[in-house]
Amino acid sequence: MVRNLHIPSGSVFLEGELVVPAAAAGIVLFAHGSGSSRFSPRNQYVARILRDAGIGTLLFDLLTRDEEVVDLRTGELRFDINLLAERLADATSWIKSQLQSDHLRIGYFGASTGAAAALVAAAKLGGAIAAIVSRGGRPDLAAEALSHVESPTLLIVGGRDEVVIQLNQDAYVKLACEKELKIIPGATHLFEEPGALEEAARLAADWFRKHLAAPNGRRMPAVE
Repeated sequence: MVRNLHIPSGSVFLEGELVVPAAAAGIVLFAHGSGSSRFSPRNQYVARILRDAGIGTLLFDLLTRDEEVVDLRTGELRFDINLLAERLADATSWIKSQLQSDHLRIGYFGASTGAAAALVAAAKLGGAIAAIVSRGGRPDLAAEALSHVESPTLLIVGGRDEVVIQLNQDAYVKLACEKELKIIPGATHLFEEPGALEEAARLAADWFRKHLAAPNGRRMPAVE
């Protein structure tokens, strides 16, 4: 069951949708890429794969509708990584309070510039974030925050996305946490090739299953 949300962050409210399967191992917050939204078909697809794997998902807009109108004209807000990271951190705190679960394990899935926001937010929140997956991400935009990330991080890049491969390889060196870099052969930046997005989603599900499992084996309740 989809639960539509209005998530407070500073003086604004962010629209989102939460789905938590029965006995979920944890919940993954999605940070979409530049010029995208919670309706991104690629992130929606990955979210379905995660839910099939027993993981809850929260897809939400990092910008308000008014801000999106401005951003379509200027393109500035989508690259304001500190703003996006702050909103992701606010959403994390809010969803934990709403679900009232002390053992709730949180993960981040970031695409493009959203990956940078996820890494910056995780660097601030420390051990509160159990895992991060970046798909076609721009981790380089996280800058000095990279060396402060504690969360196990998986970087997924398309094999034909040469510029982004280099940016991820450079960021990988700076990460001091548990980490992996996976390159999907033949895939371009948007993973539109047959089987490319499916492979990225499989890798993400495996990573989150591994790292969101609570040490004591407890699982969170479903949201009705």
